[in-house]
Amino acid sequence: MQKQKIILLFEELLDTRISQLQKLLDDLRESAANETKSTAGDKYETALAMLQIEQDNARKQLQEAREQKSIFQSINWSLASSIIKPGSLVQINKGWFLLGIAIGKIKTDNDNIISLSPQSPLGKKITGLKTGDETIVNGITYTIQLIL
Repeated sequence: MQKQKIILLFEELLDTRISQLQKLLDDLRESAANETKSTAGDKYETALAMLQIEQDNARKQLQEAREQKSIFQSINWSLASSIIKPGSLVQINKGWFLLGIAIGKIKTDNDNIISLSPQSPLGKKITGLKTGDETIVNGITYTIQLIL
């Protein structure tokens, strides 16, 4: 498993999400600018109000995605450690996990890798563990097999 390749794939996932949200916001702004007042005034006002709500939601999601990217970039991914901490790529008996921020999962040639927040229930339980350690979350036993 090439950790650096995994990091780049997750960063691309974040960049794609940011680009999509920026395009959505730009499209919504253009729609609002092109909205012409029709004879039915209430219909016009309703359409503008709906566009404004959608713009606000897109703006909020874009800000959150940018904050996630900032946090992602602040993590020291290259620091090797024998214990699990933010920045660790971990093979557990249930799969591969990247401890940093929760942004989804990616598929490589052979594996799925799930990004995991240190504040999540599993993230809290595995932080500080080392190879061979076990923990239980929601009745499921997780065994640490490899830390990269």
